[in-house]
Amino acid sequence: GGQAVREKYGPQFYSKIGKIGGDTVKEKRGPHFYAEIGKKGGESTKRHQGSEFYSKIGKKGGERGRGASEEE
Repeated sequence: GGQAVREKYGPQFYSKIGKIGGDTVKEKRGPHFYAEIGKKGGESTKRHQGSEFYSKIGKKGGERGRGASEEE
């Protein structure tokens, strides 16, 4: 199971196999595939959460200080 594999190979194992899987998908389907599934995911999120959801998470990100200058 996952726990035994993590103990045997370490957490880096999952990062490595994830990258290999991503590279394989990119090679087989092309980089445009990620744009397609991202768009579908965004449309689904908008349908289920409403367009206000994006406004809410945008404000939340701004409150955490993303992009704020060091001098502030």
